[in-house]
Amino acid sequence: MGNRRRVAERRKTRPAVVAGMIAVVVGGAGIGVYALYGGGAAADDRTQTSAADHKPKVKTGPLSAAEVTSTATAFLTSWQQGKVATAAAATSDSKAATALLTGWTRDAHLTATTLTPGPRTGDKVPFAVKTTVAYKGLSKPLTYGSSLTVVRNTSTGKPQVHWTASLVHPDLKDGDTLVTGESGTPPIKAYDRDGGEITTARYPSLGTVLDGLRDKFGKTAGGKAGIELRVIRAKDSKSSDKTLAELSKGTPGTVKTTLSPTLQAAAERQVTTQARSSVVVLRPSTGEILAVANAGHGFNTAFQGSLAPGSTMKVITSSLLIEKDLASPDKPHPCPKYFTYGGWKFQNDDKFEIKGGTFKASFARSCNTAFISQAGKLDNDSLTKQAQQVFGLSMDNWAIGVPSFDGAVPVQSAAQKAASLIGQGGVRMNPLNMASVAATVESGTFKQPYLVSPSVDHRTLATASRTMSPATLSALRELMSYTAAYGTAAEAMSGVTGNVGAKTGSAEVDGQKKPNGWFTAYRGDLAAAGVAQAGGHGGDTAGPIVAALLKIGG
Repeated sequence: MGNRRRVAERRKTRPAVVAGMIAVVVGGAGIGVYALYGGGAAADDRTQTSAADHKPKVKTGPLSAAEVTSTATAFLTSWQQGKVATAAAATSDSKAATALLTGWTRDAHLTATTLTPGPRTGDKVPFAVKTTVAYKGLSKPLTYGSSLTVVRNTSTGKPQVHWTASLVHPDLKDGDTLVTGESGTPPIKAYDRDGGEITTARYPSLGTVLDGLRDKFGKTAGGKAGIELRVIRAKDSKSSDKTLAELSKGTPGTVKTTLSPTLQAAAERQVTTQARSSVVVLRPSTGEILAVANAGHGFNTAFQGSLAPGSTMKVITSSLLIEKDLASPDKPHPCPKYFTYGGWKFQNDDKFEIKGGTFKASFARSCNTAFISQAGKLDNDSLTKQAQQVFGLSMDNWAIGVPSFDGAVPVQSAAQKAASLIGQGGVRMNPLNMASVAATVESGTFKQPYLVSPSVDHRTLATASRTMSPATLSALRELMSYTAAYGTAAEAMSGVTGNVGAKTGSAEVDGQKKPNGWFTAYRGDLAAAGVAQAGGHGGDTAGPIVAALLKIGG
């Protein structure tokens, strides 16, 4: 009996093989401590073990309704109770959450906060914010709506709130802060060229413009700062600070702009006719901005957008080809169905071709292959230099009076170089840039657009280093005039009389069913450009908006 017991005890302590190693249990009380040794024979299956067997399984798959609701509720409750560490730990970025939620009371001076969740929609939970801004004896209630999204942590499998600054307030972007105090920047009253006050009630598109004017001119316009709750943008942001609540009014200074009340009002109406549309109107002889409007009022796409301009870029490319003697309006020019360059096969819309046609015909019908076919005859930096030297673009030096983007035409090679010639690849523009292109063709000289006269603050405007030759300019005007009368822009420009020129564009965007529609044109001493994001062909979408404004005149 004793011998059998000893044999059994020896069997209990027989080493088990773990991944080719011998694992000897040297601990007790339910806790195994393993010493690993190489070699040895395999044990039976009952005694095999693996470290992986002891790892907890990470939950995967869609979140349940209970997970979403409980996670959102826990986060909002902790935030409301001022338990910053707990609230931040429930998010995907505890460091960023800690900074912003700590500033909620410390810097923004927000108290008596109530956060009320609404009905869940999938993984998203909307919530209402009710709080009070209280600073040095002054207070003001603040209410607004926001939302959060619950996601599953890929490492732990646990649900957590996807952190983004916008869930704290919709006007916040990552890196921004909320601060209550003397604003530092006095308020301003902005006026149009005729002396009428500019307000968002009158011109809904101009909220971001007013914010930009205050940032730029508030300290020099003669005003006095008030006490405000403000969004202070991150150092690398190109957006302007924004006032969310005013506890005591400052004394505003005054800023006069170049905006035309007639054209601005018309632009505001026109962008309501096409979703996600934006438009800018300029005076070519001076560079004055006469109107700017966006269908959406949260971001100034017209001034700050960075979008592929599609075939409107062919205005710049054509000037280059004409200068290089690679094209001329009435000379024969190839427009095949397809053209391969840099390993990419390019084609025309609906795969059309023009047999025995001229460059004027290709421009008017917006033939892509007519331009792609010339890529091999151009240096990699040719288009970049043309955009910079003649059209004043892509040098990051415009100073219009508010934040803006002055386009990007990077040096590219192979297929990307070819794509750039038709406004794709790395080329990026906005309606302000493309209105300026049309203005340069109309006037013959680049004049940097501006919203506030440079005489107000003695800032230096951007310049182009050279102008097109009279022959090149004449040819380019002929191309745009013909397109307005007989090409892809003809329908939109019908009824726009006088000295006119136009170019349409459509820019494909990955994941978007319809392209962004572009249109740029001039009539006399007016130039305008517009974009309708995901709208389709430019002649049908942005075209009518631009043409309607050109008909008004200035």
